[in-house]
Amino acid sequence: MKEIIQLDSISKASHFLGLAKPKHPLVAVFNHKDIQNGHALVGKTFTNSFYLVQFKQCHSGSFGYGRTSYDFEEATLMFIAPNQVLAVNGWLEEEQINGWGLMFHPDLIRKSQLGNNIDQYTFFSYEVTEALHISDEEKNTILSLRDNIVKEYSQNIDRQSQKLIVTSIELFLDYCTRYYTRQFFTRENLNKDIVARFESLLKTYYNSNKQLEKGMPSVRYCGEALNMSPNYFSDLLKKETGRNAQDHIHYFIIEKAKTQLLNSGESVGSIAYDLGFEYPQNFSKLFKNKTGKSPTEFRSLN
Repeated sequence: MKEIIQLDSISKASHFLGLAKPKHPLVAVFNHKDIQNGHALVGKTFTNSFYLVQFKQCHSGSFGYGRTSYDFEEATLMFIAPNQVLAVNGWLEEEQINGWGLMFHPDLIRKSQLGNNIDQYTFFSYEVTEALHISDEEKNTILSLRDNIVKEYSQNIDRQSQKLIVTSIELFLDYCTRYYTRQFFTRENLNKDIVARFESLLKTYYNSNKQLEKGMPSVRYCGEALNMSPNYFSDLLKKETGRNAQDHIHYFIIEKAKTQLLNSGESVGSIAYDLGFEYPQNFSKLFKNKTGKSPTEFRSLN
């Protein structure tokens, strides 16, 4: 089994990368060109206890998105949450010149509003192929906020330092949320195709009776079937349709349930099992939550 290197602090991560000792124990910005042992990292697998944002300046290439590739000559940002397992697969010097990273430990934000809301930034769970592409203007905004963070932890630390650092990180992430929203909208035609493929996937799932073997389709199953991470897939649907992936799945199931309730004499329990529910009471609870009536009430009133 391949060894997984545990990076449980900013200091340990800096040492692992061959960087200078960090000026703050809970946050650091580093330049890729300052990494002393980049080639030695290739083939290594590690997991980190902190949040990591990676900036990469792209010169040319293509970006995979679902089953489609896009040419690009922009910069990208990738977001990595604590406890994810990562592997360094390659190291190209020319790609590292303008690259940089931001590391911040959960302890830095634990008592702040950002600490309470960090899970709302779902892009920390996106795949590498779902990175954020930013324009030159957007890049300048991001760089300005990055520099504010560095400025605060590089000077004498006082009572306001941590608050200002956290505020800058939160603003940084809020801008990234805005840019991801823009990225979803600029791919509107492709997104509509994904919505259509998702609807087709749900129909095929039930027509082939997979729910009898595997239960209701999960967001993860649907996302992976469409070559996307669950969070990216759900966020894309939310931006495109106003409903997340789980809501779409529930809506599809409730519509099927209504048809079966009104066009068959099957018991509610039998219909629940047929739709992939392990327990009929879970079906009844979901049905009432979505329609305002129990399955029995819906059948009797229609």
